[in-house]
Amino acid sequence: MTAVPDIEFRGVTKRYGSVIAVSGIDLAIPPSAFVALLGPSGCGKTTCLRMIGGFEQPSEGAVFIRGHDMAGTPPYRRPVNMVFQQYALFPHLDVEDNVAYGLRQARPRLSSREISRKTGEALAMVRLAGYGRRKIHELSGGQQQRVALARALVNKPAVLLLDEPLAALDKKLRTDMQIELQNLQREIGITFVLVTHDQEEALSMSDFVCVMNGGRIVQLGQPSEIYDEPADLFVADFVGKTNLLSGKVVGLSGKLVDVALADGTVIAARKRTPLAQGEAVSVSLRPESLSLGAPGSGRLDGLVRNRIFLGSTAEYAIEVQGIGTLLAKADHLVGGGNLFKPGEPVAVGFTAGTPLAFPENNGTNQRENKNVEIVS
Repeated sequence: MTAVPDIEFRGVTKRYGSVIAVSGIDLAIPPSAFVALLGPSGCGKTTCLRMIGGFEQPSEGAVFIRGHDMAGTPPYRRPVNMVFQQYALFPHLDVEDNVAYGLRQARPRLSSREISRKTGEALAMVRLAGYGRRKIHELSGGQQQRVALARALVNKPAVLLLDEPLAALDKKLRTDMQIELQNLQREIGITFVLVTHDQEEALSMSDFVCVMNGGRIVQLGQPSEIYDEPADLFVADFVGKTNLLSGKVVGLSGKLVDVALADGTVIAARKRTPLAQGEAVSVSLRPESLSLGAPGSGRLDGLVRNRIFLGSTAEYAIEVQGIGTLLAKADHLVGGGNLFKPGEPVAVGFTAGTPLAFPENNGTNQRENKNVEIVS
């Protein structure tokens, strides 16, 4: 027996006047999933989140939460809570009163003892036990974020909505909070829906990533699938870094195609959609899939123009005659002396089948939306 989805979109479209923010989306999210809605500004991800929360109503279609149609149901009657980007904490209240605010609005009314118990449990859940009487301005950014989480979780919602909650944090604290959120979601076992435009955040935190563009769902899958097997050029280019090389199909061989690049080099590439002999294509090559060596030892010869040392890795901008500049990423071995210098000639290699070829016009906003369901 298939579990009832925690969240389901059925043919959902949202219009603002003549602008279509979300177009005909079908989506089913199972219980206890951590899902990221990922895409550029204006793709419709925040509108979807707001329709789940009840802050917006669909122009067409319906949003279901645990099998119940939410049409006309106000936010405070829905089994969801939201953590906003700016946290929206009350500065005149201390930590405990911020967390208890929603409990005090509950009907039938809860006793003071029950409110105190639930508030204490929520603060302990986010590792802020003993902080109840602190003022909001006395907390760090990460602690304020955890207060916002405790306030959202204290009513035990079926679904927690996260609207870019880590955007205001510095990089180290953001990384720490990503781990905290993952652990918290696993501990309490409710569905988390995260809206973000940060690809690294979506890939590192979620069980499933829903990539959106132009109001449509372009691809939905596990993070590794989204990164390794992008559905089209938009996903390949938007999620992570990649090199896009123009070419033409000169041979077909089962799941692989032979592609002639601009300089005449022929490479073997995988394909996601059928390709025809002579068809113009764009080939995606992830920087970490490229290997660097002595001139003449690889598929392409180039010149290192720039090097960005990142500690455990180094990124190189390599100019290849007739093709352009390629971005390559290589591990750095401490004390290994394996760094290439700007101005140094270098060979670029890659394994046959590592490149991924797409039709040159693939990845536009004209892509048809498909019904998508997460299989847990």
